[in-house]
Amino acid sequence: MLSMYPACFFNENDGYSVVFPDLNWLATQGDTFEEAMEMAVECLAGYLHTCQMDGDTVPKPSELSDIHPEEVAKELDPEAPLCESFVNMVSVDVALYAKEHFEKSVKKTLTIPAWLNKAALEQNINFSLVLINGKTIETYITKSVNFRKKEERKIAFDVYYDLNKQKNEEPLAFAIRMG
Repeated sequence: MLSMYPACFFNENDGYSVVFPDLNWLATQGDTFEEAMEMAVECLAGYLHTCQMDGDTVPKPSELSDIHPEEVAKELDPEAPLCESFVNMVSVDVALYAKEHFEKSVKKTLTIPAWLNKAALEQNINFSLVLINGKTIETYITKSVNFRKKEERKIAFDVYYDLNKQKNEEPLAFAIRMG
């Protein structure tokens, strides 16, 4: 479904500022008019998508003729000198935009040490899930001065400590228990 809101475009010395008076003075900017319009679409989509996700009601858009950029500019900054300004409708299909820009997964290549990959595979760890959940993989290493000698190296691999630990279990004890 297409959502359309009026936006005030202000042609300033270093580009365009864009303000959506109906949406709590939501604002963005761009160096050129084209960039400002692209940013306005992104800004509108992000705001409306967030409102939908949070269950917030969104105000009904004003009529284009009811928005006066000079009044908006004075309300934002009564001391600012007037600049060239106009009102334009900004439209976006929020569901389509969100699917393409906010919810779309992209493939990324990750380089990690071989020992970390081996330990993660042994633990059946899904790297994508780790990244998506934003969890930190903590690695505990006990090493001697010459830690490269196999017999002097102990590696405990701790993933999702905060989600999987037993009551009052210390991180190192958890890592040892996990193998």
